[in-house]
Amino acid sequence: MPYPTLPHAAGIGLRLPHIRQVLAERPAIAWLEVHPENYFGGGANLAALTAIRADYPLSLHGVGLGIGSACGLDVQHLAKFRSLIERLEPASVSEHLCWNRTARECFNDLLPLPYSQAALDFMVTQVEQAQEALGRCLLIENLSSYIAFHDDAIPEGEFLAALAQRSGCGLLLDLNNLYVNQHNLGRDARVAINALPTDAVGEIHVAGFEEREDGLWLDTHGTPVREDVWDLLEFALHRFGPQPVLLERDTHLPPLAELLAEADRAQTILNKQGALV
Repeated sequence: MPYPTLPHAAGIGLRLPHIRQVLAERPAIAWLEVHPENYFGGGANLAALTAIRADYPLSLHGVGLGIGSACGLDVQHLAKFRSLIERLEPASVSEHLCWNRTARECFNDLLPLPYSQAALDFMVTQVEQAQEALGRCLLIENLSSYIAFHDDAIPEGEFLAALAQRSGCGLLLDLNNLYVNQHNLGRDARVAINALPTDAVGEIHVAGFEEREDGLWLDTHGTPVREDVWDLLEFALHRFGPQPVLLERDTHLPPLAELLAEADRAQTILNKQGALV
């Protein structure tokens, strides 16, 4: 099968509770994104996803590689990831600007790196190695964070722009993460967007967050998209032009029909930019 391309249209994150329904009903959505780690073990879910792949462009959005881990890349994880890429031939492959491992243990989280020159140099090398091992250009997603580092010296948008320019990767722009960081850390989301090269962004995510009683916002992907994030989507599309836009939901998963209805709003915003499915 030839590689498809992600249309400049709205897609949804396909989670395991919905995979059988999507296989049976083939809903009217332009593309789908999955976490590859859920399919490393093969079995019935991978067989179903392979069948779905015949009708929808797929994006593989990794959450477990931890490219920024100081102990280096996980060779076994890379091998499983590449095997899945070769089987599904996805339109897009992505990971996060994060670390998640030490030499002795792995953390089930996406942990932030400082925006320092040393971290940038290290990430460039790691991304280059990951792309070589996977045989694909990666899109790297900006991360939500709840702390600032003393070593932070490069604004977030400039860090991402330099990473793309030096490593040859693309960028997956998560607008909810920028918005959460704006609240938690005082970083201006629009300044970060304006710092990104217009040709580097290959996908955009929108999602929801939750507010703690202490005022901290958590990027849980467990609520509908907020109005300010929809506004950021319009702002980003005005800068970058039509892009593949994904509606993410990972917790408090609603019925599939509700996800599709929310994705329709993303499509409506895209249509204002002249996007074509």
